[in-house]
Amino acid sequence: MAAPKILAFAGSLREASFNKKLVKIAARGAREAGGDVTEFDLRDLPMPLYDADLQAKEGFPPNAKKFKELVASHAGLLIASPEYNFGMTGVLKNALDWASRGDGKELAYTATRGRYAAVMSTAIGIYGGVRGLIQLRAVLTGLKITTLPDQVAVTSAKDSFDADGSLKSPEITAEVMALGASLVKLLAKLA
Repeated sequence: MAAPKILAFAGSLREASFNKKLVKIAARGAREAGGDVTEFDLRDLPMPLYDADLQAKEGFPPNAKKFKELVASHAGLLIASPEYNFGMTGVLKNALDWASRGDGKELAYTATRGRYAAVMSTAIGIYGGVRGLIQLRAVLTGLKITTLPDQVAVTSAKDSFDADGSLKSPEITAEVMALGASLVKLLAKLA
């Protein structure tokens, strides 16, 4: 049986993003559980804001098409989402909007339907970005993606990470790695 394919990324463009560090830890947990993990940075595929007129006139922008193909080629998603003003980031929402669209040859949600996701967040405040995860879960449901009930929200991000990107707490590290592993285990059962 092939290893479950998982796409791991953060909804942040910042180079030193705490959420990019967080998703790397979850990806390590997924790999150790037998997953075939592709780590991806949204910064590498800049996409225009979703515009149905643009799509009708020019088709999918090349980077939006690449992102959609990445999502379609993976059974699971590990997403670390920063919280901006009590919600998910615009760049993450925009990427997911592009991934959900049909192109005339295929129906809407073809790339997203039937996928599974595990979500996590970290923020400098006391809530750890959990309010943004509520919105992300709603969007993923709309995209026909099943989200695991477990999630991780790491508080006080500035104090929670070491300079090398690892979490200072072994307990929280284990929890984040377990989230990645749980996605792999679920996908293996469904295969």
